[in-house]
Amino acid sequence: MSQMANQQRGLERKNEMMVTVGLLWHSLSSGNLGVGALTESNIAIIRGVAEELGLRVHFLVLGTSAQSLPALAAELEAGGHKLEAQRARILRGEFRRHVKRCDLVIDIGEGDSFADIYGFKRFFFYWLSKNIVCSSGVPLVLAPQTIGPFDGAAAQVLARQVMKRCLRVFARDKLSSDYLRQLGVQGNISEAIDVAFRLPFARRQFPQNGKIRVGINVSGLLFNGGYHGGNQFGLTIDYPAVMRELIKTFSAIDNVEVHLVSHVIEPHMPAEDDYARSLSLQKEFPGVIVAPVFARPSEAKSYISGMDFFTGARMHACIAAFSAAVAVVPMAYSRKFNGLFGTLGYDEIADCKKDDDRAVVARIVAGFHGRVALQARVQTALGDVERRLGQYEGVLREFLRGKQGARAGQPAVTELSGT
Repeated sequence: MSQMANQQRGLERKNEMMVTVGLLWHSLSSGNLGVGALTESNIAIIRGVAEELGLRVHFLVLGTSAQSLPALAAELEAGGHKLEAQRARILRGEFRRHVKRCDLVIDIGEGDSFADIYGFKRFFFYWLSKNIVCSSGVPLVLAPQTIGPFDGAAAQVLARQVMKRCLRVFARDKLSSDYLRQLGVQGNISEAIDVAFRLPFARRQFPQNGKIRVGINVSGLLFNGGYHGGNQFGLTIDYPAVMRELIKTFSAIDNVEVHLVSHVIEPHMPAEDDYARSLSLQKEFPGVIVAPVFARPSEAKSYISGMDFFTGARMHACIAAFSAAVAVVPMAYSRKFNGLFGTLGYDEIADCKKDDDRAVVARIVAGFHGRVALQARVQTALGDVERRLGQYEGVLREFLRGKQGARAGQPAVTELSGT
């Protein structure tokens, strides 16, 4: 492009309106690639909608870390956007000041859910942050996520109160949207699907060696019995025994190549680290391949896209496979698996809170042998994914168009149509 053309483009961008979108409880530096996948996917979705309208976006990430991602920042800057990360210290005045800089705040709950299953203290912390945003007069949207369960009576009351204050609450599955109605939250709710289905990736081309590539995600968290051990998640299987049996079974098939793919890489948190556990299993099964440490979630998805079959208990690793049209059997250990994949009519799930060891292994192995049919089901379900994410994009488009009109002197849109 000539210097004159560059200058012209620079002038055009100066005249383009920039909106500031706060991304609350998102992260650019988490060792849990699922959290990063949600952040990068949401940025891609918002960016796409904004560019349709001729808008530029200042993305203000408010999470547990102020660490940014230079590669992503450079990509956004090339498109005329900005990326900034600030630590969300919600008990300090600076948090409210950051919020007031925003035209809109989108909250994804860091781990893609608003619930009290991780304890009341954590729930209260996230509840308070949502109320601070609403009290600051900035519109708050809960991005597609699992809503509930709220087992405590106090949590139910508080959750209902703050969700009624939101501009829009997006459930990512039917179980969650039904639960919202049971709580009495209506009028501002919509049902979409997990934004990570939109995570950008480049399909991995492995060398042609005649092998069928089977990707297995080994969850360090489940292998260790949870954060504190003792089967914290109430599994009905012996998770370490099942993972060893799967590796043994697939390794015994002559034309199969087993890849252990990590999706949470936390060297300073051994109880969670998938990669360390994969390396230890490689010592027991020297023939397996351990995937490298990925710097970004899109790298993990690109690697997974080269598999012929995939299974695992990290939900966003399974979403990466699914959205890359890879045959997958998720290993469910919480309601969010059943809700998400069930909403898409995909019931090929190994239920680790219901079935025994033999049933889980059999379900996964059957999925492998029926992978061609499974892949066809995945392709069909991806059409529904696009329709659902289109609803989320539609709400964002309507809001941003309203901001655009208000800046141009037209009446601002204060309510969004439909649910």
